[in-house]
Amino acid sequence: MFFWIFCAAVLTAVPWWLLRAEPVERRLSVRPGLARESDPSFSIPIVLELLATALSVGVAIPRALAATGQAIGGATGIDLKRAGRRLEFGSDWREAWEDAPPSFAIISDALRPAWEEGAAATDALRAAGQAARSAHQDAARVTAGKLGVRLVLPLGLCLLPAFVLIGLVPMLLSLGTGLLTGG
Repeated sequence: MFFWIFCAAVLTAVPWWLLRAEPVERRLSVRPGLARESDPSFSIPIVLELLATALSVGVAIPRALAATGQAIGGATGIDLKRAGRRLEFGSDWREAWEDAPPSFAIISDALRPAWEEGAAATDALRAAGQAARSAHQDAARVTAGKLGVRLVLPLGLCLLPAFVLIGLVPMLLSLGTGLLTGG
């Protein structure tokens, strides 16, 4: 009887699983864009490193912004491509970055000397990326420290009653019965 119930369950579940499962070819293929469309923020240090790499091989700033935006995809990529396109069409630096999110200020500040004065941008981009990574690591350490403090109360509330019930109560009962029986 159990065998037939199992077979019926498998025959019901397999077609459903096959219809909802993503084909293997799609799971293994490289998807265009490194960020998902629903991901509103992409890692700024990675964007800075991609821009530095593009500029180190001799690509102009507008083209580097466009190529990096194309590689990243999502909202971040659209903003980068828009800034690059505006620079190509002759907008000044402030106009090119006016619609960009506030997190792009570090990118804009790192590239500004290269655009306005012709300075090398790769070192500034890599330094800005290192600073952003350090800031991210510091924020992660602070968050981890806060988590440790927040976990003390729940752990105390769980472990203290268990310690009392498992460790102290049996000992006190044993001691109490020994005193009452005179043994």
